[in-house]
Amino acid sequence: MIETFDPLKGEMLMILHPDGRCEEKLKPDLTDETVQTLYRRMVFIRLADQRALALQRQGRLGTYAPVHGQEAAQVGSAYALGEKDWVFPSFREMGVCTMRGVPLKDIYLYWMGNEMGQKVPENVHVFPISIPVGSHPLHAVGAAWAAKLRGEKICMVTYFGDGGTSEGDFHEAMNFAGVFQTPTLFFCQNNQYAISVPRKIQTAAKTLAQKAIAYGFHGVQVDGNDLFAVYAATKEAREKALSGGGPTMIEAVTFRFGPHTTADDPTKYRTDAEVDEWKPRDPLLRTQRYLKKKGLWSEEIEKEIKEEAEAEITQAVEDAEGFPPPKPGEFFQYTFAELTPNLKEQMDDFLAFLKEKGN
Repeated sequence: MIETFDPLKGEMLMILHPDGRCEEKLKPDLTDETVQTLYRRMVFIRLADQRALALQRQGRLGTYAPVHGQEAAQVGSAYALGEKDWVFPSFREMGVCTMRGVPLKDIYLYWMGNEMGQKVPENVHVFPISIPVGSHPLHAVGAAWAAKLRGEKICMVTYFGDGGTSEGDFHEAMNFAGVFQTPTLFFCQNNQYAISVPRKIQTAAKTLAQKAIAYGFHGVQVDGNDLFAVYAATKEAREKALSGGGPTMIEAVTFRFGPHTTADDPTKYRTDAEVDEWKPRDPLLRTQRYLKKKGLWSEEIEKEIKEEAEAEITQAVEDAEGFPPPKPGEFFQYTFAELTPNLKEQMDDFLAFLKEKGN
């Protein structure tokens, strides 16, 4: 299906309309009960995101990158993946990571400054998040090439924003993936801004998805606030990769309702009118309207969903704040199994300084 949508013509896949109407001929194989479950996860992610913002404002969490507005893009794509597939996230994939099995406690712990939050549990196929913009698609492509050489039927998915497509590493990764036809899914969450740089001056290309064409594979633009479209496109791209069809780029057109990070003030570079224009397309409202038509949403159900989510989030906060803090000098030991002489000397000097001056 996605091959029929031409990014050069600005064609975008949309299945679930903002008012909750569904294009039944295009609807993916999701039962209404499954949609309700995915909606629960979207609500959970939004509330967890709001809690992170509150914690940061209270000085209990460091700089944090909000997810508000991108829940459908993250939940829909993550749900379409296989258990053995690997995810290579950027710093804004809290929703993807929790969907794939990373405990919320660990995500909070990381943003509190404890690197143990980056220690992904066994059998959870998520790489540590990448802070440098656009550097990690290379890792995903390398892993995908290795999987192809080993004959493994798995897909590597890398997530990045519109700003990531302006980085050289992104283009190297796309070129390599095209040449070697690696089982890679490039998932771009185009939330309209790379910090303060709007999409319209990010590139002269009509769409971001069309960049894939130059590298010899298909790119498709989907409505990133449409849970159904995101799921359907991701599932099809994954199946294509597993069958030897090579990589695909998905551009999920969405909107970042909040700041780039908690250190950012979006009112400096965008208007309230622009934000208001996107509000009717809110991914939670859209899914909620669909469920209401099916008799699977009400104010009472919403209250129950939120209460359940808040309890889980509160427990995650307590677990993160109760986690032992890192020991002084521990960061020297994150790279090598055996410290190099110069690093050991630096660590010894650092610990001696702390002992003399006090922590």
